[in-house]
Amino acid sequence: MKIKDVVYAVGRSGYFNKDLAAVKAGAKPNGTVYDGKPITPGYTEIVQAGYIVSVMLVLEDGSVATGECADVIFSGLAGRDPLFVPAEHMPLLESRVRDWLVGRDIGAFRAAAEEIDRMQFDGKRLHTALRYGITQALLAAAAVAGRCTIAEMVSREYGSTIRTEPVDILASCHRGDMLQLDRMIIKKVAMMPHGSFTTAPDLGPGGSVMLAYAKEVADRIKAIGAPGYKPRIHLDVYGTLGDLFGDDMDALCDFLGRVKAAVEPFDFLIETPVIADSQQGQIDLFARLRAGLKARGIKIGVIADEWCNTLEDVRLFVDTQAVDYIQIKTPDLGGINNSIEAVLYCKSHGVGCCLGGTANETDLSARICAQVGLATGPDFMLSKPGIGADEGVMILTNEMLRTIALIGRTAG
Repeated sequence: MKIKDVVYAVGRSGYFNKDLAAVKAGAKPNGTVYDGKPITPGYTEIVQAGYIVSVMLVLEDGSVATGECADVIFSGLAGRDPLFVPAEHMPLLESRVRDWLVGRDIGAFRAAAEEIDRMQFDGKRLHTALRYGITQALLAAAAVAGRCTIAEMVSREYGSTIRTEPVDILASCHRGDMLQLDRMIIKKVAMMPHGSFTTAPDLGPGGSVMLAYAKEVADRIKAIGAPGYKPRIHLDVYGTLGDLFGDDMDALCDFLGRVKAAVEPFDFLIETPVIADSQQGQIDLFARLRAGLKARGIKIGVIADEWCNTLEDVRLFVDTQAVDYIQIKTPDLGGINNSIEAVLYCKSHGVGCCLGGTANETDLSARICAQVGLATGPDFMLSKPGIGADEGVMILTNEMLRTIALIGRTAG
């Protein structure tokens, strides 16, 4: 089956973009926005509404397969592509990308995805957001042509085994939203609460605010959680512990040990405790951190995010055994084919992974990722879109359960 036409629509993302460099440089918070000027190129405000582009492939039989182009919240940071502004890319989409798509046979996904992901126009690859959305559409189209689910298409082309139970979900909410935390506990989510700390002042003197928050989360789980419910506690600190402790790795390890003690008996995962000025610096810092934690007998899962933006980056972090888990941030990797390969590479080399992404995605991209997760089996997935948890957990969970039921019906 071939692509007959391509239709584009610019829409809203599930969250917004934020200039983290400006925030860390001391911009004054003012509700959701910040007073001050942006620092990162491409931003006109420190906090901006997020936008996406829907890529709708109209097939010969009239079916429509859709993918959605989106970037992450903190675009332009730590080696990522710049802020995604749809208007800047529409001329190329409407001309040369359309020409590449129309008339193309979509019976097989992998080869087409790899081609568009590598392709250069005027010496430059497409923005990661475009590659992400276009390859989603190609994957959905291949599933339509193959009369199967997206999960089955991934399994056929990559030789993976489809899970028969949903992947664990990391539910994400703001630190101040304790009512949302309660709803996570009531729903027995596998991991929580993400609870971002984006600047050193967020941590409090000596990390006191973070320590108190971690204990509050653990205490609330114990207070209202069902008998036997033992979720993993996850916090993302966007390098702020490095801002707080500087080069004092001993102090950082000791502090993380205190956090781990505060959340007992729950397992604890920390994402991006430090952000270095370079990729190699990031790997070196993680190696020192893991060695320090091991020497102290502190069992914490360390997760890489920043400086691990491409499939090649994922392979490098895995090969150096720099971390316990890698956050495979799907929009950053460009083509969804790269996220598929990244999960499979992590699994085959004994490193944990999260098939993640960003709150700045959409319901559609989240559902496609849910099926990819079923087909590849990451350790957990990030709830998305948005940071309300309820919607993201519902979207991912129901998509996985529907897919499992459909596959079970055809298998039977």
